[in-house]
Amino acid sequence: MVSRLPVVLVLVYFCSFVSSRHLHLDSNGTLFTDMSGFSSPDCTFPREVTKQPPFVLNLKHNGKRAKPADHVAESKAKDLARLRNLNSRITAASIAVAGNPNIVSGIQKSQAASDDLHELMMATLESGVSVGSGEYLMDVFIGTPPKHFLMILDTGSDLNWIQCVPCYDCFEQTGPYYDPHESSSFRQVSCKDARCPLVNSPANSQTCVSENQSCPYYYWYGDSSNTTGELALETFTVNLTATENGESHFRKVENVMFGCGHWNRGLFHGAAGLLGLGRGPLSFSSQLRSLFGHSFSYCLVDRNSNSSVSSKLIFGQDLQSSTYKELNFTTLLSGKQDKVDTFYYLHIKAVIVGGETLNIPEETWDLSSGGTIIDSGTTLSYFADPAYTIIKEAFMSKMRKLYPVVENFPILESCYNISGVEEPEIPSFGIKFVDGAEWNFPADNYFIKLEPEEVICLAMLGTRSDLSIIGNYQQQNFHVMYDINNSRLGFAPTKCSEL
Repeated sequence: MVSRLPVVLVLVYFCSFVSSRHLHLDSNGTLFTDMSGFSSPDCTFPREVTKQPPFVLNLKHNGKRAKPADHVAESKAKDLARLRNLNSRITAASIAVAGNPNIVSGIQKSQAASDDLHELMMATLESGVSVGSGEYLMDVFIGTPPKHFLMILDTGSDLNWIQCVPCYDCFEQTGPYYDPHESSSFRQVSCKDARCPLVNSPANSQTCVSENQSCPYYYWYGDSSNTTGELALETFTVNLTATENGESHFRKVENVMFGCGHWNRGLFHGAAGLLGLGRGPLSFSSQLRSLFGHSFSYCLVDRNSNSSVSSKLIFGQDLQSSTYKELNFTTLLSGKQDKVDTFYYLHIKAVIVGGETLNIPEETWDLSSGGTIIDSGTTLSYFADPAYTIIKEAFMSKMRKLYPVVENFPILESCYNISGVEEPEIPSFGIKFVDGAEWNFPADNYFIKLEPEEVICLAMLGTRSDLSIIGNYQQQNFHVMYDINNSRLGFAPTKCSEL
């Protein structure tokens, strides 16, 4: 599995709090609130509410920072495995919908909810640099009573899953495994459930023998990263902090569909599982769309920022915010999978280096040739040839005039010695899309400083596949919005630490 930036989603649930406002979403997507506290053992509430103010989801940051060279080396290895996997998933069209592409989990039964139910929820994200990873992590509280788990955020995946007891073949994680027997809200999904075929794979050896058995799944990410188990429904409870006054709020979200994994392999850096934000109906963002309007965004701080500075994950849109008004939008294309589009495809027209439009054949960027996706789970950016070779040579032709080339440097290509230079001159870099939108990046987003400190390298690589990927390193200090309802991606330069 390719590197992903650790995302931390914190879901908190405490029936002991009685002084703050509590929210409840029933299985039909109805939101309730109680200003006086919990009135029943199962924490349900009697009163319906309409529009709510923006919310912030609080998350923690922990761990120590890994060495840059070690971090990039592992990120590259995971990225390449992820690239192979993403390409194979596209060509295999692995997700089957069994004739009903509109099936979603129980929480989406009222996805046509009126706009006055759409809210804004913000979470801080934990960069995986702290644990030697290129991913983002979220703190999640699952079950009744709630238990805390650290999960990886991934826009290239639809499935939410967590390691479950009994764990027959599992990787090491921080804290105990999730035990469904300890949660009163755990419910298995049976083979007769229409949602059962939504997670499927040609390589899936787990099949339904009878309608009443639990629904098996198999999901893979790379050569050594995969999860196998059973689909289930569970309660996620979220700890929110209102942006206006900082008061805590609590929301219980029932019937979130997820994978209870009993056989799991891969490098997940202590995480207990993965939170999918892909376009498919089982992703976390899709299951929450009746509440947040099927849009989400994030703002990733500089990887070298102090550990006390947090990235942000936001569900919903604040149309009045200054950052929203500054967004530039480009179209999100449909993918190659006819039934369920997991990935977020962009249509590039040209690449600009140092003010010069590079002579890259436009068919290189066509969806029929492989296309380009934006992905939070991949660290570096990868471009299919001949695009990568042309981009690399364009930088080298300009950079070698300024700084000595570092030959045969491990990990990355196009590296330079900037010894004694505090602020090196770096050629500009931008991407122009077919619809006219243009995304220009600061040098820190496409050049990375490695040990020894005197060396900087282009944070891009080529790929043998036809798929190109804009990774999370290139997205630092940009507010990136996935507006799925309107099939568009928004982006704007932002000081993410101040969002």
